[in-house]
Amino acid sequence: MPGQRGPVPVPLQSGGVDLTQAVLDQLAENETFESNVAFPDTPQPEIRAALDRLASRSMVEYTTQDSEHVLLTPEAEGICKDGSHEYKVWAAVKKNGRVAVKELSQLVGAASAGVGSGNAFKNKWVKKDGSDLVVVAEEVKDKTGEMLRGIQETKQLDDPTGKVLADLKKRKLVTTSKSFKYTVKKGPKYASKMQIEVTDLTADMLADGSWQTANFKPYNFKALGTTGAAPGALHPLNKVRSEMRDIFFRMGFVEMPTARFVESGFWNFDALFVPQQHPARDMQDTFFISDPPSADRPRDDPAAEAAMDAMDAGQRSLYEVPNPPPSKPRNYEEYWNNIKAVHQDGGFGSVGYRYPWSGDECLRLVLRTHTTAVSTWCLHRLAESPRPARYFSIDRVFRNETVDATHLAEFHQVEGVIADFGLTLGGLMKFLEFFFSCLGLTNLRFKPAYNPYTEPSMEIFGYHKGLGKWVEIGNSGMFRPEMLEPMGLPKDLRVYGFGLSLERPTMIKYAVSNIRELLGHKVDLGFVESNPAVRLDKP
Repeated sequence: MPGQRGPVPVPLQSGGVDLTQAVLDQLAENETFESNVAFPDTPQPEIRAALDRLASRSMVEYTTQDSEHVLLTPEAEGICKDGSHEYKVWAAVKKNGRVAVKELSQLVGAASAGVGSGNAFKNKWVKKDGSDLVVVAEEVKDKTGEMLRGIQETKQLDDPTGKVLADLKKRKLVTTSKSFKYTVKKGPKYASKMQIEVTDLTADMLADGSWQTANFKPYNFKALGTTGAAPGALHPLNKVRSEMRDIFFRMGFVEMPTARFVESGFWNFDALFVPQQHPARDMQDTFFISDPPSADRPRDDPAAEAAMDAMDAGQRSLYEVPNPPPSKPRNYEEYWNNIKAVHQDGGFGSVGYRYPWSGDECLRLVLRTHTTAVSTWCLHRLAESPRPARYFSIDRVFRNETVDATHLAEFHQVEGVIADFGLTLGGLMKFLEFFFSCLGLTNLRFKPAYNPYTEPSMEIFGYHKGLGKWVEIGNSGMFRPEMLEPMGLPKDLRVYGFGLSLERPTMIKYAVSNIRELLGHKVDLGFVESNPAVRLDKP
């Protein structure tokens, strides 16, 4: 028939029998019937599906009765036949007068000997006499065997407290199973056959008039739609990251491109005036890359240049200086030689480290240990046309750390660089206090520290109420001339550098005591979904 659609006209069959029609045929002969009598071999889910199909059309009505059956395991069926394990032990001892303990398993089997002897002792049916078993009770009643035989006949157990059933289950002698039976009678729209229902009104039905006699399937306006679809939710780290980016943008910063997780030792260490013997390069702190074995020497990176040009376009006008000097194209070979000289021989007013500098060590590939490698590249780019500038990035870094409540081998670093003339350490402290006040963190401490590439240097601490202690949330300082001047930046242009944690301020704001509950496979999705989208206090 035109307009037929979906599963409605398809017979619901079981074993080649149309169950829907079979139910209607039963009701044609009987006013009512019970499913376990009329369809004893039909699986319960199939007969229920046929009844639901007819009941939804008011062709039948039915009620459900369920009961729990107790079923014997194969071991219990053996007990019904031969007696319980303890009874078999007693019978063997009584028959033989005395039985050596080590010979018992030969008479009753290893399973019965192990379980049965203990229960026979407990029931005081037998006892030990030296190394033999002897009878204590001349007559016994095998209650376990009788109970299981009763269950075998009735599939029921008279046990108001449930303790006996629980014990039999524990001994793996019985299992339980629910059975259902349905009492079925005719409904108000009963018919001997189920008519095909039409779901679509078509142009052909309107043309030939068949719509007037068609049996249309009624709409179920009470049907519920799909429920339980969980909406997406931003992770707290992404929420805090988004707020930090907004703060940086409001303060006139330009975002740096951070697409490279793998850096050369040149950008990650040497250009930052980190000596090649520094512990930070040791395998304990750095993940080294074995393939490929080494990087290229520093050179142009068109993809990074294009990304930086796009990011820089909107903010460059804020820091333009009047009558700027002519742009000086970058000379990577000169930069390479300057880095080698400042490490090995000294230069730019510094005595350097005075050790044999290795180009091979410089070109080893590492998973970047900080995003300051990106800042170094951006400052070298700035040396083409020196001017005040503000750069930031928020991305992942990697360190071979021991994992604990506040450390992971992979985490996020919030990196910032401010280049300008006449900068002082006090200005850096004031900036950091203002920045963290935008995050709602006002209780800060600064501690003098050592960094190879900044002098003076400061660690930044925030108080974590959950941990009950001060937690380091960042590092900062003023970049050294040994780092800046080899790039070609003028001596009077000073640069703040600060590397902050993303995870630890988030832990403080969301009262998380263990970083592994914030990042990784142990994160509670309820925690992610239930926390507000914004937790930072804007100035």
